[in-house]
Amino acid sequence: MEELTKTEEKIMQILWEIKKGFVKDIIERMDDESKPPYTTISSVVRILENKGFVDHKAYGKTHEYYPAISKSEYRKANFKRLVKNYFDGSTESLLSFMVKEEKLDEKELQKLKDIINKKS
Repeated sequence: MEELTKTEEKIMQILWEIKKGFVKDIIERMDDESKPPYTTISSVVRILENKGFVDHKAYGKTHEYYPAISKSEYRKANFKRLVKNYFDGSTESLLSFMVKEEKLDEKELQKLKDIINKKS
């Protein structure tokens, strides 16, 4: 699964939230400061469709878009890429990083331990 650009991911986040919508619906959900032109969003949505992330239902010349993959599927693939690229494929390195860098408190550490113990 390909990695999304920031703009593509922003659009996918909106589509995952609204489930389906037209380009105008996507634009309405964007921050006022970052609202690109209609044609730009339309082009990005078509790119997402070509990449297999989005599909559409046609109503004449108008298209209603919806996610072709779930947020969970993308999260899983993205997480695997993160672990592979930044932690040499080691979940142990990732967890060690989280514990050191995120300054987890005892309650959070206990929750992680409980999750690990349930998995065993």
